[in-house]
Amino acid sequence: MASDDEIEQLRAGVSCAVVLERRGYRLDEQESSRRSLKYRRGKGETVIVNHDGRGWWDTGSTAKGDVFTLVQYLDPGLNFGQVRRELRDLAGVAPTFQPAERATRDKGEHVPPELLWTARKPVTEGSPTWNYLTKERGLAPEIVNVATRTDVLREGPYASAWFAHRDADDAVTGIEMRGPRYRGFSRDGDKTLFRLQVGHAAPTRLAVTEAPIDAMSLAVLEGMRTDTLYVGTAGGMGPRTIAALERELMALAERPGAVMIAATDADAAGDKYAAHLAELAAAANVPAQRAVPAEHKDWNDALRAAGQGPSQRAGLSSSPAVATIVRAMDRSDSAASQPWSPAPVALGQRVRAIEEQQARAAVPLTARGADRVAERRPAPGPGAQP
Repeated sequence: MASDDEIEQLRAGVSCAVVLERRGYRLDEQESSRRSLKYRRGKGETVIVNHDGRGWWDTGSTAKGDVFTLVQYLDPGLNFGQVRRELRDLAGVAPTFQPAERATRDKGEHVPPELLWTARKPVTEGSPTWNYLTKERGLAPEIVNVATRTDVLREGPYASAWFAHRDADDAVTGIEMRGPRYRGFSRDGDKTLFRLQVGHAAPTRLAVTEAPIDAMSLAVLEGMRTDTLYVGTAGGMGPRTIAALERELMALAERPGAVMIAATDADAAGDKYAAHLAELAAAANVPAQRAVPAEHKDWNDALRAAGQGPSQRAGLSSSPAVATIVRAMDRSDSAASQPWSPAPVALGQRVRAIEEQQARAAVPLTARGADRVAERRPAPGPGAQP
């Protein structure tokens, strides 16, 4: 059998549901439909199976693809040949659709996100959360103070930082939690948007990042612009997050000079995420640009590379990207120079260039990083998030 023929037969003959079931995932019957099967394993591990078992996507990230990418996503250490051997054993096996056991909880255990939020203290200078954000994550004290003052940041346990997601009525819908050894989202909450604005006037820029710490990092790198609403989406975009973005874009469209900045991570997943954002912006008639952190994966990486104080800057490497960021931070007119590389371009132009490049070359099998790619193979089949 020709190699390419076998790949296509395995794609068609092995259900992503079977792969998940073999690794302990179970079907959530109450939240599944015929076209979209929700599988769970442990806390926060949720994968959707679509395209009649041929595609999948992770609700907690932008990861998605076909049955080959699923196996390597779950077992990053496997190379393509090992993935193929595993799938050969699963060809023709039907899913069991064994339901997940739903934890029984007393009604009294449900704590609304708003109550969880008000029970925590604002961040204070010198606290474990303050030290985590300013020392470990490199955030400027000024931006931490702004986030605290506008009540989108509070102290969590074990030095963690709690970031509020709010709805159109400013009510807390959910809490994104990040600390030195923990990351998660409030169990009974819904993801909308983390919002941070330094100024008070209606913003003319909407900068969309993948996480609150990235939103705060970009704000620092841009000189804490007062004309910008910095938002974080907590990774993947659910229905309420999309609705919140659409509301912000509709309001932005009414203001002269409006622009949306797709400031997602500098990787393939970030580019796809940015393309989705561009579609939302186009629907609202708002120009879109792509901002990529110079020579770094995300904005917090770029910020930590740049440093905050004079003593830190003295020890910086000679990286041109770091030098660009430092120059932008030192400028009094931060709007005149952005720490972006490459220079911002129309997002549609960037997406078209990426698509043309992919059309000319085989797409490598990827999972959690390019360093884990062991073998090149044809582009993956369906798996786009519905």
